Amino acid sequence: MSERAMPGRTDGLITLGAADALWVDLTADSAVPTASGAFTRSPAQARVGYVLLGGCAVGTVRASGGQWRVLEVEVRRAAAELNATGMDRRDLVRVGPFRGAPGQERTEETSLRWRRRITAELQRESGGPARAARHGVGRPYHLAGIDWRQMLVERIHDETRRTWWLPRAVVRLLDAAEHAETRWAHTTRTRRTSPAATEPASRPGRAPAADGRQTTSPEGPTASPRPRPYGRELEGQLYSVLSRKPGTSRRVAEWACAVCGTASAAVLDHCHEHGYVRAPVCQSCNTLERPDHLYSNDIRVANRYTRLFDTDTDDWLRHWHRCPGCRVRTTLPLPHLAAWTAHIACRSLRPTHHASRGRKPCGVLRVSWTGSPQAPRSCLLTVAVDCCPSGEHRVLARVPYREAVERFRIWLAETAPAVAAAAVPDRLDGLPARPRPVIVDTDAEGTALF
Repeated sequence: MSERAMPGRTDGLITLGAADALWVDLTADSAVPTASGAFTRSPAQARVGYVLLGGCAVGTVRASGGQWRVLEVEVRRAAAELNATGMDRRDLVRVGPFRGAPGQERTEETSLRWRRRITAELQRESGGPARAARHGVGRPYHLAGIDWRQMLVERIHDETRRTWWLPRAVVRLLDAAEHAETRWAHTTRTRRTSPAATEPASRPGRAPAADGRQTTSPEGPTASPRPRPYGRELEGQLYSVLSRKPGTSRRVAEWACAVCGTASAAVLDHCHEHGYVRAPVCQSCNTLERPDHLYSNDIRVANRYTRLFDTDTDDWLRHWHRCPGCRVRTTLPLPHLAAWTAHIACRSLRPTHHASRGRKPCGVLRVSWTGSPQAPRSCLLTVAVDCCPSGEHRVLARVPYREAVERFRIWLAETAPAVAAAAVPDRLDGLPARPRPVIVDTDAEGTALF
């Protein structure tokens, strides 16, 4: 795109209205749809010293005459990062509503809270025309300059329950925006309270100009330290203990996601059967890792398992085996083992049907179990096909738990030798004699277990 002079431009600073137009212009061909008003319309608040654009926090400055401006190079940098983002609209992450799940953490450092905002906006719409009109529903709406409405997918279950989904790439961008906002606020507070701070009125990302006027640094909040790679610092620690320690959430945010390595960590993933922390991960990977539609004793095996057990096998197996209990016993938590059994061990049993492009797998895989790992002899996995177009196929296989574990060990040794070598039982000291029972999730689509 050619460089052109922006209206209201002074020494690289442009007005918020010009920044709005520039943002839309630069991201016109982006895979992620953007919205106008990224600087001038709620929830953006230029007066707090920054505006979120994609996964970046762009600094703002109050120039002469009291007018707020922004450095043009920062807008271009944020747009370039967004344009480099690829998006698969079929790779969806559920963003709400979650019954009985803990609400998004409310802190003074994070005002975006995008999941809460989306849920509130959609609930107002479902409250009827009068309620929607009172809250101005139907107006253009954005989060961090992203037009999330264009990508929102609504699914209706049993004609009564609705769930909302966004592409994984968008979820990662919005999570990155929240993290950038938290870092910005933390840096601001640190500078204000630091004894060495000679200019407490300045904000992070600003540098004084030659004439004493405050301007915005091209680097903005990215001058703060980037998340560091996770180095097994939390290995062997119990989640029940670590989660209660003060400052744990802030410590987690200092790491990069232990799975993808690209996003900032947001939560501590842990094994619910053995209770051990696996590693800090981002919200997107944490969602990807969860079994899909977990009920009290069965799951639907979604397309995401193609990535977990085929495309990125080594990364995910290594992550799951960060739990000492799973690693020493050379297995997976029961829901994951059940999904592996249906997706891998019983792959050849799944029927196919004619389609426009060859043949496609029949229906939707579902695997259920009776009993638990506490009594391996009585635990039985049943793999079935639901929603078959012809209604011909139901139960594909019944696999005893011990047989499923043995099949997994053989497959692990062939597929990921390095992970299998690390999983050789060496010691059982301190491990629970029996895995804890899987906690029943009464939501039928909850996210509390994994």
